[in-house]
Amino acid sequence: MRALRRTPPNFFAAPFGLTGLAGCWQVLATLAGAPRVIADVLWLLAAVVWVVMLAGYTARALTTPGRLGMDLRDAVLSPFVSLIPIVALQLGVGLYPYLPQAARIIVYGAIVVIIGFGGWLTGQWIVGDLDQDKLHPGYLLPTVAGGLLASTAASVVGQPTLGRFCFGIGIVCWLMIGSLLLQRLFFRPSLPPALIPTLAIEAAPGPVAGLAWFALTPGPSIVAYVLAGYATLMVLVQFRLIPVYARTPFSPTFWAFSFSYAAVVLVALRWLQYTALPGRAALAWVLVLALTGLIAAIAIRSVRALAQGKYFPPP
Repeated sequence: MRALRRTPPNFFAAPFGLTGLAGCWQVLATLAGAPRVIADVLWLLAAVVWVVMLAGYTARALTTPGRLGMDLRDAVLSPFVSLIPIVALQLGVGLYPYLPQAARIIVYGAIVVIIGFGGWLTGQWIVGDLDQDKLHPGYLLPTVAGGLLASTAASVVGQPTLGRFCFGIGIVCWLMIGSLLLQRLFFRPSLPPALIPTLAIEAAPGPVAGLAWFALTPGPSIVAYVLAGYATLMVLVQFRLIPVYARTPFSPTFWAFSFSYAAVVLVALRWLQYTALPGRAALAWVLVLALTGLIAAIAIRSVRALAQGKYFPPP
């Protein structure tokens, strides 16, 4: 497919979101007896989409001289390149119950790439003469999401010390980049329409940090409550943004909703696991089905755009 060679790095938000949905169904199987096969199918689908996207992105880099370097230096696109190893990390976590040794290799390799790329990209931002108006929520991906998800993954595969190390990266970068990002969103001109859906990423750091903390320290604690409080605030922010999203034409950037909201649902499921809330199984089903409906709607719109030749960027 010739259009596949026009795959930009932000397209990896699609398999990223599918890994989040798979994780939710995996927890739902334990919490409320959902069929485990659904999670397995979603993990497999995420892997297939990631491989297809990676083939397209690689073809794009090979057929366009200097394309990869341009992406890595691009003020808008560069943060999304980090999704390639981040999705691989997530797939390693999904594989762990079935092939633990292979999963560990994938997770360790992905963590090395995530940390290395995060360091390089942070240096690039220092020397790259950034325009503050080009800052967008995708800047939370390389070191914040990367660090916190690496922390969770390391804990899952039995390396809590490495998990604490990665947690430090994610939390400190969240404090720094998150503050700069909110300043830009508060006081500078609005994001261009193509980047409006990335505002959904603002809901993710609190839940992702909460998941990492639960992986390191099972059970509610003061830190877990602090992270839950901030996560709740940013979820309420998303309700205020619904009219803004409704006015925004559909584009592949809408996949930014998928993992961000999956993280919210997943941390809610974790809290339900630690509580004796009446009807918690029913509530868990409602949350996961609502998330599944949202991601299915984005997938349907994406397939429709593909059929109309409007999904990939023009040559």
